[in-house]
Amino acid sequence: MNKASVTIEYCPGCKWLLRSAWMLQELLSTFEDEIELGSLKPSKIPGTFNITVNGNIAWDRKIDGGFPQPKELKQRVRDIIAPEKNLGHSDK
Repeated sequence: MNKASVTIEYCPGCKWLLRSAWMLQELLSTFEDEIELGSLKPSKIPGTFNITVNGNIAWDRKIDGGFPQPKELKQRVRDIIAPEKNLGHSDK
C-alpha cells in the first residue's frame, strides 16, 4: 500500500502557522499508518490555506469557506486515502 503525502499551505503573514501545525498533527495522529509525509508550506499568496493529499485538494479556504473543523477534515482526508477506515467519534 502506498502511503499518502499531506501538505498544508498557509499564509505566514496571517499567522496561520500554529493552526496549520495543529491540523497536521491531528491528521498524523489519526492516519499514522496511512500518511508517510506531512509538510507545512508557507505561501506567497496572502490569505492562502489549502490542504492537499497526494496532490488532491482536501480543503481550500477560499472555496470551502474558512477553516475546517478537525472532524470534517479527517473525514475528507479519509475519503481520499482510506475510505474503509472507521474514524470512531469523528464519523458521527
